[in-house]
Amino acid sequence: MRYAVSMPNFVPARHAAEVDMQRVVEWARMAEAAGWDAFFIWDHLLFAKADVPYAMDPWVLLAAIASATQRIKLGPTVTPLPRRRPWQVARQAVSLDHLSNGRLILGVGIGAPTESDFVPFGEPGDLRTLATRLDEGLEVISGLWSGDPFTYHGQHYDLDEVRFLPTPLQKPRIPIWVAALWPRKAPLRRAARWDGIYPLKMPEPNEYPTMAPEDVRALLDYVRPRRTTERPFDVVVAGWTGGLTPRQAHEHVQAYADAGATWWIEGLDWFGRLEPRSIDERIQHGPPR
Repeated sequence: MRYAVSMPNFVPARHAAEVDMQRVVEWARMAEAAGWDAFFIWDHLLFAKADVPYAMDPWVLLAAIASATQRIKLGPTVTPLPRRRPWQVARQAVSLDHLSNGRLILGVGIGAPTESDFVPFGEPGDLRTLATRLDEGLEVISGLWSGDPFTYHGQHYDLDEVRFLPTPLQKPRIPIWVAALWPRKAPLRRAARWDGIYPLKMPEPNEYPTMAPEDVRALLDYVRPRRTTERPFDVVVAGWTGGLTPRQAHEHVQAYADAGATWWIEGLDWFGRLEPRSIDERIQHGPPR
């Protein structure tokens, strides 16, 4: 099991005076010093139109984090690929892979909430269209990363004999994690074709339930037969161990490791509930090993 912290690329207005890009970069430095294995950033434009946040560009932020750290892995978890041009993401990802000396993990998904991050900008908000864009975008990115002349003709994207250099430092490619809403099956089949899955449980009214260890077991029972390669496959579980004793936190996370999870992501300030000082303390306390 490896351990990461995850931060939104935005902060509530009440924290804007305290949390800027430099503060987030400092949190990444703190995470590296405290023994965490990765630092991940969300990718949203508005997230909630009713409470407009102070947002930072995730790719600029990740470049700053890559320059300020040496060991921890990093990446967007997740970037809504249907909202971005896949060839631009391909170029940005390779550049960040080189800048970080091969530490990038690319997390992708359809993107939610569509009513705030897609529709206000004239982008389609229906999930079926976005799912097709996601699948095509992944094929485009993978093809461009090969370094060979690449042609693609799909429903949404057309490329003719395009060649991108340099190729990623990581081989055979930069790892790609695909977000999924459990227990929907189509996202699981998509993730099975790549390098990892980041499952979130279907939300309920006024609730965002977390994955349970038995959910992880059931997910893997479905995904494993659909894998087409022997390459390692990561299962990424997100949650919160703040307020637990070190032993309680370890036992909580170990249940997910026993179920087959390979990464634990500590969700910091996901919905603006934590004070910046509390984030300092949780990062410095270290991962629940």
